[in-house]
Amino acid sequence: MVAMGLRSAMHTRMGAARHETLAVYLACRDPRVPWFAKLVGGIVLAYALSPVDLIPDFIPVLGYLDDIVIIPAGVVLVRKMIPCSVMAEHRATAAAHLASGGRGAWIAAGVVIACWVSLAVVSAVLIL
Repeated sequence: MVAMGLRSAMHTRMGAARHETLAVYLACRDPRVPWFAKLVGGIVLAYALSPVDLIPDFIPVLGYLDDIVIIPAGVVLVRKMIPCSVMAEHRATAAAHLASGGRGAWIAAGVVIACWVSLAVVSAVLIL
């Protein structure tokens, strides 16, 4: 019983985090957002997608702890830099996008995979 409640709460939080992250991403593309918010947003995104971490992921518990703390803290920081009216507008856009079952996650995954494959091919060519 307790595990089911925990699972439900975790699922709800993950959905809210996905919604908020998409809203911040959309807001960072808006010309009304200050450049420094876009810069911090880009740094947070690069850290999230980068294979280089402050604490390597193969270290038990601590490896994922930095991702669990740093990335949400960065999203919160960027969210505070964006004007409230712009953020509210992009939250509504994000909610509509997620409700329609958009393919944005698959496109982003494809871009990340293409980058990794390109890097592997360039590395193989340089080594050979």
